[in-house]
Amino acid sequence: MTPLIQAEQAVLGSVFLDPGQLDQLSSWLRPEHFYRPVHAALYAAMVKLRADGHPAATGKSGDPIPLSWVTDTVQEASTRTRGLTASYAHSLISACPRAIHAPVYGRMVLEGAIHRSVTQHAIRLHQAARADAVRGGVEETVHHAQVLADVLADLAHRWGTEPRPVQPPPDTSPSPQAQPAAEQVLADEELLLGCISARPEQLLDVVGWLHPGDFADIGHQQIYRALGALHHRGEPIDQLTVLWETQRRGALSDGTLDAERVLRICDPLSLSGVAEYFGEQVVQASLVRTAAASARQVRALADDESLAPGRLIGYALHALGPLDEVRRRLRAASGTEPAPPRTGNVPAVAPPEARIDAARSRSRPRATAASAPTTTAAPHAPAPDRATRRSQS
Repeated sequence: MTPLIQAEQAVLGSVFLDPGQLDQLSSWLRPEHFYRPVHAALYAAMVKLRADGHPAATGKSGDPIPLSWVTDTVQEASTRTRGLTASYAHSLISACPRAIHAPVYGRMVLEGAIHRSVTQHAIRLHQAARADAVRGGVEETVHHAQVLADVLADLAHRWGTEPRPVQPPPDTSPSPQAQPAAEQVLADEELLLGCISARPEQLLDVVGWLHPGDFADIGHQQIYRALGALHHRGEPIDQLTVLWETQRRGALSDGTLDAERVLRICDPLSLSGVAEYFGEQVVQASLVRTAAASARQVRALADDESLAPGRLIGYALHALGPLDEVRRRLRAASGTEPAPPRTGNVPAVAPPEARIDAARSRSRPRATAASAPTTTAAPHAPAPDRATRRSQS
């Protein structure tokens, strides 16, 4: 017999011996917190008899407990479950060490219920994410993510703590597992990168809510970073410049990308489309993947019986943090709320012309005093303004 079952027996035995213990239990301990259905039925019967004004539950402390308290509880509980006998109720009384410790036994029962409840809702969130990944939606994932967050908040209040995210220690935090992405997700990512490469001005339409981590493919992440870096420096964007930037970032040398793949994705003649549409599809897929990863982390935490409920709830809320962040950006992509502030390397607006000119001047070769020609060089042609560059692209 597990310690949890013994705690359930002890708390029921305590109430059989002293019905007044319900005054300290009924406000935070519910029948559904019991693991065994027969125990849940007995506790629900006790709470109902107390609400109906049973003499045993309304008597003064120290008064003799009438035998009807046990028999009436068993009779009421028998309407909720089968096979319950008075002898089992008496065995619960004998299993109680001390009736006065009922609140402590009740907290043991609640602790077990918290671990079970968090596990169950994490499983449901993971199942919803897998289903949405197949059918290409996010509705069920968003719903079950909110349910899990609400359950954690409710359990925190019942346990007597604040629902506050707490980062777990590095040695206790479960490591995320990479999951293969669907072909449609990878195709949407390539289409998005191709749209931005063909029409770089479309980067401004997605940069406020689309992050490199939203791409399932690491190579696509590197191409998106390269596009953002080129735009940030005010340099032209085409197949060759993107390829050169990915090489500078080491994506070619470490095998993340190869030249042929970069040129194929950034080919401006292969496709045309709206970056905002494909960007929203990418963020939706990112939300589903993030939800599945968060659900796996929460379930792993809930399976650790050594975690106290307060730490479990705090760690679980921290695991849901990345999911909440993607949800906010998805709402920004759909236009339901403003884009969250961005702290990355890609700006949300075009860089000033002064910064563009400064970046270009740093990349121009400078003649030394020894090698400088004696004749006057022709002046450089002025850089075209932003409108001219857009009309030429």
